[in-house]
Amino acid sequence: MRALLVVDVGNSETVVGRFADDRLTGHWRLVSRPRTADEVVLQVGLMLGGGPAVHDGLPAVLCSVVPPATRDFAAALERLTGAPPVVVDEGAARVIPIRYRDPSAVGPDRIANAVAVRALHGVPAVVVDLGTATTFDVVGPRGDYLGGAIAPGVITSSEELFRRAARLSRIELTMPERAIGRTTQESLQAGILLGAVGMVDTLVRRIAKELGRRPKVVATGGLAPVIGPACETVDVVDEWLTLHGLRLLGEAMGRRRAAGGARGKALGGVRRRR
Repeated sequence: MRALLVVDVGNSETVVGRFADDRLTGHWRLVSRPRTADEVVLQVGLMLGGGPAVHDGLPAVLCSVVPPATRDFAAALERLTGAPPVVVDEGAARVIPIRYRDPSAVGPDRIANAVAVRALHGVPAVVVDLGTATTFDVVGPRGDYLGGAIAPGVITSSEELFRRAARLSRIELTMPERAIGRTTQESLQAGILLGAVGMVDTLVRRIAKELGRRPKVVATGGLAPVIGPACETVDVVDEWLTLHGLRLLGEAMGRRRAAGGARGKALGGVRRRR
């Protein structure tokens, strides 16, 4: 049984997952904040159970959209597992055809979503990732990444509302029973959460119209279990889709790295014989 550690460092949350083959056996969410490599080693080691010696040889994949955090997490994972992690970067764009005008501008987490939905749910597909931003990633019928849309995330926009409106207090983000709120809390829940549902459905329908066919729509991210079931256009809620994408990307990038090393050794051997 092949074990794998994956880490997805986002702007609001850092998600850690452990796989046994293709099965996700453990997952944890942390608030994203500046952490030293020592802190990461301690936290991740405790979550996995045991110190660095216990996890020596455990391969790891790192995806980070927070550049200042990437180096510390990479160093921590190397100390924890005894080997440098596979870092999902612009090289991931070679795993799936990307139709963005600048393929390097596509975030590694969005590439992971596209790779995972293609492998696990089929194409054409739309991934709605409900995180710091709400992103829509579109995979065409041939399995290529076509692009998508980016909107403010539910928590991001609501926090700004609470910051600017002195009389509005933070609320629990649970789906309301009705759109006509009878208290300030119900009104906020209706506006924030049902408003997000309406945005998802509207954008998915426009995307489907541009595709010329009905895509498979998968919701992922921390708020997917709350918002996804209320959307008319969402077919599947897969909260851990990004982690599966990192697993697939890590395997593909690892094979490419190994193949490149083997070719380098072979060429070196040829040069030595000359």
